[in-house]
Amino acid sequence: MFFVRTASERDLAKVSALLAETWHATYDALYGADKVSEITAHWHSVPALKAKLERKDSEFVVADNGRELAGMGYVAMSKDRPKTAFLRQLYVLPRYQRQGIGRDMFAELETCFPDAEYMRLHVEPRNGAAISFYERLGFEKIGEATEGGALGLPALVLEKRLDF
Repeated sequence: MFFVRTASERDLAKVSALLAETWHATYDALYGADKVSEITAHWHSVPALKAKLERKDSEFVVADNGRELAGMGYVAMSKDRPKTAFLRQLYVLPRYQRQGIGRDMFAELETCFPDAEYMRLHVEPRNGAAISFYERLGFEKIGEATEGGALGLPALVLEKRLDF
């Protein structure tokens, strides 16, 4: 059984490896293995993850069973949109998907900012499994965006009203 807990600095190497594995499994067919390796080296390095861990107005969680990490999630309050939390990352290793781990991490993350009225995220338009997952959680498509700056990755913008 996996438990959701706040991530610590000692988790970051495992989280980096988890993200690399998950990204390759999900995005190699869309972007190619070399591009995915480039993205993960930049976005999912231990220093990049440490910066997220240290950011104020954010929450970084992992799903841990005492032996390994099966997933990670990261949400931060938007700097541009008041009362909006931005779900930046929610990933579960492929071998543990469809077991409720993502749902459990999301349940924790959506309660982290009681003043937030909305949660927003970006998702790759061709990632049907992720889109379906977020729709089941109550997210709706509100627009499109480009993710990753110079990388120019397409994204759907999904949003959920947070009612507590």
